[in-house]
Amino acid sequence: MTGIIRRNRVPARRISKREFLTPFDDLFNEFFNNAFPAFHREVGNDFFAQGSYPKCNVVNFDDRIEIEAAIPGLNKEDVTVEVVDRLLTIKGESNQRDDVNENQYVRREVKRSAFARSFTLGDNLDEQQISGAHNNGILTITIPKINASNSEPTVRKIQIA
Repeated sequence: MTGIIRRNRVPARRISKREFLTPFDDLFNEFFNNAFPAFHREVGNDFFAQGSYPKCNVVNFDDRIEIEAAIPGLNKEDVTVEVVDRLLTIKGESNQRDDVNENQYVRREVKRSAFARSFTLGDNLDEQQISGAHNNGILTITIPKINASNSEPTVRKIQIA
């Protein structure tokens, strides 16, 4: 041998951001579930459904839940909030310039990105009364709680055979 060491080269597998961050999200969710069990009984076990961006504060009030999402540099028109099957999702795109072609950039440090973050709504949250506000890069989503004492009772007649 001439001193050359040969190593088997295995092509590196590309790791997606989701694959990298999901275990950290799971650790955070497990910690949060253990630290605040009453919150999850109140709003549902899977409230923090998926995603890690945008960064959010979740504030639990007696009559509502507020989600404060940091979306600096975005206008309210750049963000969509929707609820489908009790899953509230915040979606948006940032730094998307239509007037510049990709090959026109001489240097590009601010990357284009899109995001989606979801929260599962528990049965005691009123998905019909959700509201949102945007101020200085903070999106605030207010989700009222359904309070048994404040809601009118549902009357259902039972047919007797």
